[in-house]
Amino acid sequence: MKFMQIAGALALAALVTGCSTATYFKLPENSKVEIYKRETQYSAGLVKTRPFAWSAAGGIPYKLTDAHGAVLQEGKLRARFRVGSIFWPPFAIIYWPMGYGQRCYDLTGATPMTCTHQDLIDLRRNQRLAR
Repeated sequence: MKFMQIAGALALAALVTGCSTATYFKLPENSKVEIYKRETQYSAGLVKTRPFAWSAAGGIPYKLTDAHGAVLQEGKLRARFRVGSIFWPPFAIIYWPMGYGQRCYDLTGATPMTCTHQDLIDLRRNQRLAR
């Protein structure tokens, strides 16, 4: 009986974590980011999305826009292979093998950079306070 409970808990954990990828974004004031040509735009903070296809292996396309919809910046974010996609049925390695390559992206400069440790702490704190 104990084995079934542990197996069920592991299966539930795999289900919850296997079908998403997440990162934090530090953005300029009054701007939003669109990722991988998807309709949804995100503001600064935690962004949780579906994983990406093999086409994102060279980078995840993004577009940074201001409040009026004008494009401020376009480019590609670093991506990484998600090891969990090997074990995730049915065939996630074929459809969704790529995830965000960094825990936090700083898009306030001319090119995407990794956030500083303090930026990441501030973004996490703001995420917790927003709940």
